[in-house]
Formats: sequence, C-alpha cells, structure tokens
Amino acid sequence: MHEADKDQTLTDVKTLEEIKAQSVAGDQLRSLLLTVFAVIAMLLSAIGIYGVISYSVVQRTHEIGIRAALGATSGDVLRLILRSGMLMSGLGLVLGFGGALALTRLMEALLFGVGSRDPLTIAAVGGVLAGVAVLACYIPARRASRVDPVVALRYE
Repeated sequence: MHEADKDQTLTDVKTLEEIKAQSVAGDQLRSLLLTVFAVIAMLLSAIGIYGVISYSVVQRTHEIGIRAALGATSGDVLRLILRSGMLMSGLGLVLGFGGALALTRLMEALLFGVGSRDPLTIAAVGGVLAGVAVLACYIPARRASRVDPVVALRYE
C-alpha cells in the first residue's frame, strides 16, 4: 500500500484470522444457542418422562403390591414398568421423528455439512433420546420393584 500511495492512511487493519472469526461469529452464536436449547429440551423431556412414570408407579402401587404378593419377582415388576414406559416413549419417538422430518425445511439454512435428512444424525439423536427415556423409566421402575407387598396392600 505504501508503494502505491504514500499519503494513503491505513485504518482498521486486521489479520486474516480476525476477519474469519468475525465472519463466522453469528453462526457460532446460533450454534451455541441451539446446543443450549437442545440440552435444556433433553433435560425437560427426561424430567417429564420421569415424572409421568413416577406418577404411574404411585398410582399402581396397590396393583404392584398384589402382583408381588402373588409371586411376581422384582424383575417381573421392573420389566412391567419399563415396558409401559418405553411403549409411551417409543410412541413419542415415532411422532417426534415424523415431526422432525416435516420441519427439516425450516432448519436447512442452519445446517452446514449435514443434510437435513441425514440418516446417521437422525439415528444418533433417536438413540440418545431412547437412552434418556430408558434411564428416566428405569429409576421409578427400580423403586417399584422394591415395593414391599404388605406396605403396598396397606397403602389404600
């Protein structure tokens, strides 16, 4: 620049790294916000599943006590509660998968290097959600499997 015009003043000089950082700052913020909201949504869904299954277990305490008194093992009770919880969670995953496929057009502008209907990403997210659902169902199911039949029958 000095060789072309000695009187020309230079202002706002930046390195290439600074220019690149400024150009992707908006995308990085958007990605960070999406990540934070996704984690919050995952926590809320886990808390919701846990709450629904816990409430269901409390409502079925008498039934669980009768099953235990008639010879159901703790493994049988655990499987019963897990099966009902995972049935509801599976239905939610199927409906969520349909909704995700329907709404991918809105998210396409935010995706870089990944297609809006990438099967690996959809399978990974579905697997993570199923894992969270299993964990959220397992805790109340484990508690239900330890119910003392005498206490459960005296409950009501």
